[in-house]
Amino acid sequence: MADGVHPLAPHHLPGFITPPGETDTLLVVTGFILLLAVLGVGLIFLRLHTLPERMAHKSQKLQFEIVAVLGLLALFTHVHLFWVAGLLLALIDLPDFTGLFGRMAHALERIAGVKRPAGETEFDETSPPDTAHATSVSHAPARKEPGHA
Repeated sequence: MADGVHPLAPHHLPGFITPPGETDTLLVVTGFILLLAVLGVGLIFLRLHTLPERMAHKSQKLQFEIVAVLGLLALFTHVHLFWVAGLLLALIDLPDFTGLFGRMAHALERIAGVKRPAGETEFDETSPPDTAHATSVSHAPARKEPGHA
């Protein structure tokens, strides 16, 4: 067989056409570019997907765990409403009622004369004790109403 070019073939071939038996460099370069593009888009998707969780974690939100669970639900179920709900929860500041309710409960215990167990602090570490009202309230035992057992 003759190794020459067919007489009807063009004499100038483009650079991306490789001779038989050699490595196709265009295919190899395109494969690497495609692999890097898929990995890059995947990383951007995961970075965007974790945006609500990172926002809630950065601002020390109380609802951080709820936002994280909503993000996982959105990832595994492909329901985008979970992601939107997590983003809204990450943006909204929910008020912390635990300190307020704890102080109210302690004040009601003092009024009722309930003794706290030894070693238990009267206030939690997050709210400072209200010393002005603590000294004026007496710790007298509660009076029993007539007719009640």
